[in-house]
Amino acid sequence: LPAAVLLKDMKLMDVKLGQLGSWLAMRDFTPGGILGAIRRGHERYYNKYINVRKGGLGGFSMVLAGYVILSYMWSYSHVKHDRRRKYH
Repeated sequence: LPAAVLLKDMKLMDVKLGQLGSWLAMRDFTPGGILGAIRRGHERYYNKYINVRKGGLGGFSMVLAGYVILSYMWSYSHVKHDRRRKYH
């Protein structure tokens, strides 16, 4: 039988919907905690997609796709404004 895991040590994917509020209350939302979470996420991404023995274009293409989506979101108001203009 698996050992019981404390709620604060559970991953987000393992948290039940009823436990979500208390799980979020246990998170560290200080600037240091947020920076640590970003650092851990970057390390996981780097080790899974970039720092591999037999690399491919998967990690780079995901970063590129993310950049394309973010740049479109940043310029959406300009694109939305221009889509109803006539071509003159």
